[in-house]
Order: sequence, then structure tokens, then C-alpha cells
Amino acid sequence: MSAVRGPFVFGDRVQLTGPRNKRYSITLVPEGEFHTHWGMIPHKDIVGRDDASVLTMEGGQEFLAIRPLLADFVMAMPRGAAIVYPKDAAQIVSQCDIAPGLNVVEAGVGSGALTLHLLRALAGSGRLHSIERRQEFADIAAANVTAFYGGKAPNWELSVGDFQDVLPKVAEPGSIDRVVLDMLAPWECVDAAATALVGGGVFIAYVATVTQLSRTVEALRASGAFTHPQSSETLVRTWHVEGLAVRPDHRMVGHTGFLVTARRLAPGAVLPELKRRASKSEFSDADVDAWTPGMVGQMVKSDKVLRKKARAAERFAQQRQINPDPEV
Repeated sequence: MSAVRGPFVFGDRVQLTGPRNKRYSITLVPEGEFHTHWGMIPHKDIVGRDDASVLTMEGGQEFLAIRPLLADFVMAMPRGAAIVYPKDAAQIVSQCDIAPGLNVVEAGVGSGALTLHLLRALAGSGRLHSIERRQEFADIAAANVTAFYGGKAPNWELSVGDFQDVLPKVAEPGSIDRVVLDMLAPWECVDAAATALVGGGVFIAYVATVTQLSRTVEALRASGAFTHPQSSETLVRTWHVEGLAVRPDHRMVGHTGFLVTARRLAPGAVLPELKRRASKSEFSDADVDAWTPGMVGQMVKSDKVLRKKARAAERFAQQRQINPDPEV
């Protein structure tokens, strides 16, 4: 997606920030109107204004109109599943060294937030193949990607099914540069990922709980196909700064998930052992059976809710595909 500059046109996504710093995200459509209890402004009155302009409502209140950044877009787009927050998506892009020309596979698409960050880092070259088990989530993600790009992303493919079943059909052994997993049980996909990854390729998994973290790390070690796994989490704390009143904000974006990263060894390579303290690393079948979605804190939405979210995402995508007025 090329940089968008210049005045607003129909089909643009616009972020409006009000007097109390509350943000509203709208898509400009010909008959649209933005309403608040301070008044109303037609979308056609926003079209033609420069990016980062100030609008005045009927009651005199001022709103800043600005094109949203990618982080703003993903936080405001329709969701079916919980999204990967921008702070974690940025770490994934960095730790995986996602760059133009790479061949990347992700699994567990959810609402498409991480997908958009990966596509942005690929910059229109290379390829991203996303795999999602649930059709409802795939529909929402596809609509959100379409809404962001105003059409189909040229280097993106989406498949529905289990990672272990789909991956061998879409990727030859040793042909994938990066595997990115956001799912309940990434340890079940370690062997398939090892087969697909090129030597030196990166495996990364985003998990929510310490039980998932432990299981994934031990599976990577047991496979013998990866370097020693590295685990981390990212915390972001904003600060209040007004004159001499400088202090941390009372609220922060704390724990959202853990990242587990490892590199694929060359075929036949044996990793030198590290000296580690003895620890409990065995898992019984009973341990695995206990890790249900409820146990690990996964939110499960009903089919009715997901269908509603999918319809909202589809409307969102359709609004973004309006052709700009050539006269503007």
C-alpha cells in the first residue's frame, strides 16, 4: 500500500479526536454524517480538507481530523477474535526481521491485525500466506484487509483449515522464511513448521499463558530442529507530562501475551547443549487435556456474534472501496 497524502476523499478512513481526547473512526461516504451530542458534520464537508485539519461542529466544539496510522486502524476495526496489539505486532515484525521479499506463513489470523502489520513490513513484495481454522474469523480478517487496502492485497493468500494440513499443500519443504503462530496450541505445529522452514528461518509463537509458553518452549527443544528458544513479553507504560507534573499514567498496557522465538537449524545440524538448571519439563496426557480454551483464558464467541461481526466487517470493506470523486 503506497503512502496516502493530500486532501481527504470519499472512501478515506478518518480519525476524529474530540475535546475530551475521545477518538472516533469513520469512513467517508457521499451521504454520510458524523453525529455527536455537540452537533453534526456531513462527510462531504470533510472531503477536500487537508490531512490533520481542525473541524468546527455546530456547537463550536473542535475536532481534529487525521488519517489513522496502522496502529489506530487495527484498534478501531471490527473484531471477531482478540487482536494482536500493536506493541506485540511491532515486536513480532522486529524479532522475525520481516522484510520485503520474504516468504512468510502465519496461522491463527483472528481479525487480521497481525496480518496487516506483516503485509506492511513486506511492502508489496514477497508473499504472506495466512491460515485460519474458522471460516468466520477468516471472513472478518479478509474484510479488514480489504478495508485497509481498499481492495485485495496483491501478495496475500488466505486458506481455511488446520495448519498441519494446509501448510504442506501451499509450501514446499525448506521454502518458508518465517512462520508466525497465534493459536491455542502452537506446540502441535512445531514439526510441520520445521519441515517448511529454510535453514536459519525464524519460528515465532504468540501465546497468552505460562502453560502455553512452557509447552511451546519444551516442544521446540525436544524437536532438535531449532536453536535455543527465547521468550519475552512486552509492557508499555505511557507518561503524563504537563509542566512539572511528570509521572507515569495510572493505566498501562500490561501483559497481553508471550513471544517465543527460535531459528531453524540446518538439516543434520546438532545444537550444542547449554548448561541449564534441572527443571520439570515433562508433560503427561492429563496435563495437556487440562489445557482447555477456558483454562488458558481464551474468549469463545458464539456463532451468532461472529456472523454479526463478519457482516460489520464486510460493510466496512465496502465503504472503503468507494471510488474517489475525480473532481475533488
